[in-house]
Amino acid sequence: MVPTLREGDQLLVRYGAPIRPGAVVLFRHPLQQDLLVVKRAAERRPKGWWLLSDNRPVDSDSRSYGPVPDDLVLGRVLLRLRPSPAWLAPGRRLERLLLSPRLARVPGLARRLGVFVEGL
Repeated sequence: MVPTLREGDQLLVRYGAPIRPGAVVLFRHPLQQDLLVVKRAAERRPKGWWLLSDNRPVDSDSRSYGPVPDDLVLGRVLLRLRPSPAWLAPGRRLERLLLSPRLARVPGLARRLGVFVEGL
């Protein structure tokens, strides 16, 4: 999940939270269910969530194991606690505000506040 998250980061997760595209989620790996993984929810598909890494060259995500069933998605990552706090799950109202034409002109603002949009 580099650059968003790095190995050893401590996260606050809301278990059972509703998932929407763009959210960072915690889930059980579909092929090794004792392994917890963090990825970004790209889209909802008929058989589950399509989850991708923010580090595109890394393909240990849905490109290699397919959609992740809903029962394996545990919750939504709200924020990184350590090493430096970062909000990863803004509400819909804040998300719309950050993507408005006026604020969208500020380079990197939306991403720093947890809004993920391709191409930002």
